[in-house]
Amino acid sequence: MVNRPGGLPQWLLFKFGRMREVALAVVTVSLVMPALAAAQQKFPTKPIRLVTAFTPGGTTDILARLIAPGMAETFGQPLVLDARPGASGTLAAAIVSKSPADGYTLLATSAAFAITAVANPGLPYNPLKDFAGVGEIGFGTTVLVVAPSLGVKSVKELVAHPRAKAGTLLFGSVGAFSATHLGAERFRLAAGINAKHVGFKGQSEFVIEIVAERIQFGSPGLMVALPFIRDGKLIPLVVASQQRSPQLPQVPAAPEVLPAWGRDGSQAWLAPAGTPLAIRQKISREMARNLALPDVKTKLQNLGFTAVPTSPEEHEKNLRNDIAIFTKIVSEAGLKPK
Repeated sequence: MVNRPGGLPQWLLFKFGRMREVALAVVTVSLVMPALAAAQQKFPTKPIRLVTAFTPGGTTDILARLIAPGMAETFGQPLVLDARPGASGTLAAAIVSKSPADGYTLLATSAAFAITAVANPGLPYNPLKDFAGVGEIGFGTTVLVVAPSLGVKSVKELVAHPRAKAGTLLFGSVGAFSATHLGAERFRLAAGINAKHVGFKGQSEFVIEIVAERIQFGSPGLMVALPFIRDGKLIPLVVASQQRSPQLPQVPAAPEVLPAWGRDGSQAWLAPAGTPLAIRQKISREMARNLALPDVKTKLQNLGFTAVPTSPEEHEKNLRNDIAIFTKIVSEAGLKPK
């Protein structure tokens, strides 16, 4: 190695130069990290936009309106609800996926988020790579109901029914690849019965068709079915929950009679990928705190809703599991993605 006249050898100069670069990098990181940490601790410093994937008045909207006021009071900043319904929630998801990853734009959605990941391969976003979990809220209780004229009062009797064996039973849902459709398909597969699907525009429509005896069963939300159950116009066979419902304490929960059936997917909030974990954890903790408030718990129970708040990490794990389950249901039921 050639030495410079009156100076240090080139190799030593090079080594000192590299050490200087490393030192500058360390100084830069040490200056930036406290600033980032401080910004996350102060979050939020402006309103949070909560993009809801469905129309006002639906479950996703109702849940947001229940917990947003308490969160806004704690944060000192409002949560602004922005309803963007359309295309089974994919319109809202596409908007949020392209938003800044700073915690100020969130997506409020349902099981439809996981279902569309399976049913629609051509989504304008990647459900797993373009989003980060914030937290699950929970799920509405669904109940498998049949028409009284069918003459069955249990899952066992339904499985043994001649029409089930003949494959002439009809079941209703809110439409192909809806949560009510895949939930009923999962029940059909778990029970080992033959039945054909009929889609309708809403839960009320297919429930009325069961009451009118034009179709034989379905799995609507408890709050939709409960008035008909109380009037004796529908017979509840099982609730898709780990525990019995307080509204129907005499009706068995899924694990009691059909362990292979259950509730998949949940109401949840997501953020754009890259949103700092510390910010998502802060939002998640505040979501859980508000869900535990006595007045909120009472309202949720009256809606037949089970609150199961999770951390961002648990949310992401459960989302992957839901997508895997829905993929299996679609495959085993022989359904064709859109």
